[in-house]
Amino acid sequence: MSDSPAPTETPFWRFSLRFYRQSGVSDACIALQDEYGVDVNLLLFLLWCADEGRSLATDEIKKLDDTVRDWRNLTVIPLRDIRRKLKGAQTLTDPGQQEAFRTKVKAIELEAERLQQQALYALNQSAPIGKSADPRTAAHANICAYEHFMGATFPRDAVEVLLDAFNSITPGERSSASAGAERG
Repeated sequence: MSDSPAPTETPFWRFSLRFYRQSGVSDACIALQDEYGVDVNLLLFLLWCADEGRSLATDEIKKLDDTVRDWRNLTVIPLRDIRRKLKGAQTLTDPGQQEAFRTKVKAIELEAERLQQQALYALNQSAPIGKSADPRTAAHANICAYEHFMGATFPRDAVEVLLDAFNSITPGERSSASAGAERG
């Protein structure tokens, strides 16, 4: 057995859980996901890289997206779609049983996201990406590079929520966070 943390305890995963539950972050992330096709796990990875003091170029983000695209399209997006369709849908199934099933789908969706994050973390461990930068500068630059990659201009209010949340968490809090975040 190795001394490395369990997959659910990688610094990236802990950062994501802590960051995602900050005020307004989940709403901003979901809006960017739904309106611009943002991969929230990739966005969180870019912010974690910024926390590690690394700024990424657009071509590096493209390579990351190319790496996770199949997994995202095969698992994360279909599970999210099923979970959302089940919420409040009137079907022949008892509403309580349907909600219990939806909760199970939500847990599987979260596991798919954790596995995607684990893969991104492992990829970064084998060949760290980005160039050295101040974390706050890197956070802004990484979001701008992601916008460029997506060919979009994200709403300033959503970007400000993300950057404000990033700047409000001290480095020690980011790396030691262990509380959970769940999507509704």
